[in-house]
Amino acid sequence: MILDFTAPSLRRRMACWTYEGMLLFGVLFIFGYLFSTLSQSRHALDNRHGLQAFLFLVVGIYFTWFGHKGQTLAMKTWHIRVVDTSGHALTQKRALLRYILSWVWFIPPLAALAPFGLSAGENTVLFIGWVAVWALLSRFHPQQQFWHDALAGTRLISSAPLSI
Repeated sequence: MILDFTAPSLRRRMACWTYEGMLLFGVLFIFGYLFSTLSQSRHALDNRHGLQAFLFLVVGIYFTWFGHKGQTLAMKTWHIRVVDTSGHALTQKRALLRYILSWVWFIPPLAALAPFGLSAGENTVLFIGWVAVWALLSRFHPQQQFWHDALAGTRLISSAPLSI
C-alpha cells in the first residue's frame, strides 16, 4: 500500500473527531457502569475522582492500542491513518505520548471553567470555541497537522480504502 502523506482536510479530521466522540460515549458508558457496579457506587458523585482516573486510563488504553494499530474505528470510517513522521506504524510508547499530548484539546477550557463558576451555556461556548481555535491552528503547521501530533512526532494521513 502506498501512503499519501498529505493531511486529510480539516473538515474530514473534525468529522472523524466528532464520530470518535460518539463511539467513545459507548465505551465510557460501559466502563463507567462497570466501575460503578464493582465499586458499589450508589450516587453519581460517589468515587468521582476514582471514576475519572479509571476512565482516563480506559481512554488511554483505547487510543494507545488503536494508535499502535494505526486506526481507530472512526479513522477507518473516514479513511485516516496515524503514523510516525517517517510513515511507519506507531510504537505503543509514541501512541501513549500522542494520547497524553492530545489532552491539550481539553485541559485549557477545563482549567478556565474551574475558577469562574460559569453557566452551562458559557461552558459550552468556551469549550467549543477552544476546540475550534485549536483545530484552526493546524492551518499554521507546515504539513497542516494538529500541533499535538507535531509534538508527538506523529501525523494523520489519508488512507485510501483497499480495493478488492
